[in-house]
Amino acid sequence: MSKGKLFVFSGASGVGKSTVLKTVMDQRKDLVFSVSATTRAPRPGEVEGADYYFISRTEFEDWIARGEFLEYDEHNDVLYGTPVGQVNEKLERGNVVLDVEPNGAFNVRKSCPEATLIFVMPPSWEELERRLRGRGDTTPEQIEKRLARARWEMDQSVHYDYVVTNDRVEACAAEILKIIAEKAD
Repeated sequence: MSKGKLFVFSGASGVGKSTVLKTVMDQRKDLVFSVSATTRAPRPGEVEGADYYFISRTEFEDWIARGEFLEYDEHNDVLYGTPVGQVNEKLERGNVVLDVEPNGAFNVRKSCPEATLIFVMPPSWEELERRLRGRGDTTPEQIEKRLARARWEMDQSVHYDYVVTNDRVEACAAEILKIIAEKAD
């Protein structure tokens, strides 16, 4: 039996989920982030093993074949997955945070029905589009794909235990901290 609780976060690309999660984790030292594997290239400043495990598509497919993912999904022509061994190991030590897409969250729910699913929404569609276009690290075609995906992801929020809006990082983090305190303490 694990000691910790599993918290699964989702939200459209550009919603500010990573910034909110960093704020939450800075305030709750008992939370451990589960590092996902991906087939995409690292972005500037990302660190192997801290932000993601950057692996080839072939290696990723080998992990799938061996059943080494709690969940995995493909979007924007990139594979993402959560290594199951890492999650189980971290749950033995405390509360674990996953940052996954809706399909991944739903797969986690199937194998871990006790997980708490939290969806982070943008304050508005216009703000989400502004954030995505302002990143400067994606082509116009990629932005259009992400916007189409964002619409679908936001529609999936009705299947989550909680939906929080990131209009201000501190306020969003405070709302999430209340949820975690209710479920983990």
